[in-house]
Amino acid sequence: MQISANSLLQEMQSLSGEIKPGAITSGISQQVANTSGSDFGDLLSQAVGSVNSLQANSSSLQSRLDMGDTRVTLSDTVIAREKSSVAFEATVQVRNKLVEAYKEIMSMPV
Repeated sequence: MQISANSLLQEMQSLSGEIKPGAITSGISQQVANTSGSDFGDLLSQAVGSVNSLQANSSSLQSRLDMGDTRVTLSDTVIAREKSSVAFEATVQVRNKLVEAYKEIMSMPV
């Protein structure tokens, strides 16, 4: 299947006429405005705190299950463990990207 450049250009122009001129930028600026002046350090600190609480909850459930607490089920413990594992992996990936970006910025010539 081949698409000619002229037909593709005409289709793009017709679609661009349907989009409101400020719709995209106002949506983005609205999302940025919703941060309510939060500092990146504060957001990062909250994210790390959230991961810590997930890990503490998982550890607590596992200990309670090991001690024979009948109110804790195996499925709840496994779900909590997986949640904390996924959150930790995501945090490690974000850290790796931040370190990579820092190294890239530091290697830029001034």
